[in-house]
Amino acid sequence: MRRMLTAATLSVLLVTPGPHPAAAQDRFAASGGEITITPFTHASVQIEYGGRVVQVDPWSGGDLGRARPADLILVTDADAGGHHLDATAIARVRKPGAPVVIPAAGRQAIADGVVLNNGEGKTLAGFTVDAIAAYDLTPGDPYHPKGEANGYVLTIGGKRLYFVGVTECVPEIRALRNIDVMFVPMNLPNGRMAPAAAAECVRALKPTVAYPYHYDQGFIRRRVDPAKAASPPDILKSLDELTALVAGDGVDLRRGGWYPAP
Repeated sequence: MRRMLTAATLSVLLVTPGPHPAAAQDRFAASGGEITITPFTHASVQIEYGGRVVQVDPWSGGDLGRARPADLILVTDADAGGHHLDATAIARVRKPGAPVVIPAAGRQAIADGVVLNNGEGKTLAGFTVDAIAAYDLTPGDPYHPKGEANGYVLTIGGKRLYFVGVTECVPEIRALRNIDVMFVPMNLPNGRMAPAAAAECVRALKPTVAYPYHYDQGFIRRRVDPAKAASPPDILKSLDELTALVAGDGVDLRRGGWYPAP
């Protein structure tokens, strides 16, 4: 039987605006208490439950002043650019001894990281973590080959939260069931996981709530190197297209406030 999240469980709290987007905290009822979800920037998100904190892809390019110390850290990709595996950000938000889950390619950056390969699972800090394959099917640069990155299903308070990571909608994703909250990438402008593909992936999993994320690559380029000021695609148009494509499917699509307003 599906475990449902209802709109009545949601409350939103906006923090003081700054150079980064204001964080909206979504709260969901779960077994043993509420789950609080706080989107930060691009792929970085904070999860709170039962006095414990999970940080996913913490990044120094975001506003870590709002991040709480983490009991568990999940890293989806050992990327050279550092907006997924950012050792400085990890050190800043990590509680002493807190496990850091990484793909095998991240061993050099996080020597004591807990390696999970695609398809493996483990209980860490009281949470069940399952690593899901994340990779590209379409050639191009950058290209993410199979086996080098993870998405993660985090089971928390009886709910299943899926951080899809950087990937296309590969068979390992389509095989998943009973996902309550899904963070789905739109890898614009690289021609992969454009709105139609992202919508197809959401419809395949049928989560109760879906957050599009990881979609403004121009913002990341400018944050890493201000000289790289290439204009991004029409982000709002892409979000509107995704919203229209999943309308009527029973999915609560939430935009999350990952980037400054255009």
